Amino acid sequence: MSKTPLTLRGAEQLRVELHRLKTVDRPNVIAAIAEARSYGDLSENAEYDAAKERQGFIEGRIAEIESKLARAQIIDPALLDAEGRCVFGATVDVEDQDSGEQATYQIVGEDEADIKAGKISINSPIARALIGKFVGDIAQVQAPGGLREYELLDVRYE
Repeated sequence: MSKTPLTLRGAEQLRVELHRLKTVDRPNVIAAIAEARSYGDLSENAEYDAAKERQGFIEGRIAEIESKLARAQIIDPALLDAEGRCVFGATVDVEDQDSGEQATYQIVGEDEADIKAGKISINSPIARALIGKFVGDIAQVQAPGGLREYELLDVRYE
């Protein structure tokens, strides 16, 4: 079983979701199933079918989160000392060499990725190109529109 990198914040978000699923969603769906059963004939009971489907989703998500947390290698970016090298958990400032546009990204686990929040997956093409680079280095990224080049302007561990 391979370890999956996850930031401290990402692990906490998964724990919060797991707690909600177990303490709020699971009891609610059990109550909904009990109520639907009280309506009688289960063969034509849409409420029962919907509640059972929801229960399956909740139980599947609980199992998925528990598995991810069991496999997680939790990394606190604030404790990293990669000597200026771009690594998992680092926050980087980059500049597109063609357009001159600058962007800030944090390299995170797949479950944490949210491009609108500036969090990119470790498995994304740009993150893979940036890993191991230092400030001033150029990362070449094969994008759908062709080869793009990004200069690494800053690396922070926060």
